[in-house]
Amino acid sequence: MRNIRFLKAMTATAVLAALSACANYPGMAPTYPATTTYPVAPAPATVQFGQVTNVELVRTQQQPSTGIGAGAVVGGVVGGVVGHQVGRGTGRDIATVVGVLGGALVGNAIEKGRTPPTVTEIYRVTVQQDDGMVRTFDYATQPNVRIGDRVRVENNQLYR
Repeated sequence: MRNIRFLKAMTATAVLAALSACANYPGMAPTYPATTTYPVAPAPATVQFGQVTNVELVRTQQQPSTGIGAGAVVGGVVGGVVGHQVGRGTGRDIATVVGVLGGALVGNAIEKGRTPPTVTEIYRVTVQQDDGMVRTFDYATQPNVRIGDRVRVENNQLYR
C-alpha cells in the first residue's frame, strides 16, 4: 500500500515536471538565431484588362465559436453533482466523472443552440480578363461596377 502511494506521488511529480518544462515564464523570451535580411526588389506591377461578367451579393453564415462557454461549465457542475449521488466508493467517483463530462457536453450543445449564427454580406465581382483568366474580387460595400463594364486589374485591385 505504501509503495502504491509512493508510485502515485512520483508519477504526479514527473507529470508536473514535464508540463512545467513546456511553460513560458514571464520575462524569458525565446531566443532565435539572428537572421540576415537581403534587399528584395519589388515585383513589377502587372496590369490586366477585362470585363465584369457578374456582380452578386453573397451571404455567409458563421456558427458561434467552438470554444467552451458558460453552458459547458454549468452543465459540468450540474452533471458532477448528479453523478455524485450514484453508487459508492469507486463507482461514485466514476459516476461523478461521467456526470461532469456528460453535463459539460450537454450544456455546451444547449448554449450553441441558443446563440444565433452571424450573417455576413459581401459583394463578389467576377471579371473575365482579356487573357481568358477568370478572377473574383470581394467587397464589403457595393462596388461601383456593373456587368459589362471594362475594368483594369492592377496589383490584385480592380479599377474602373
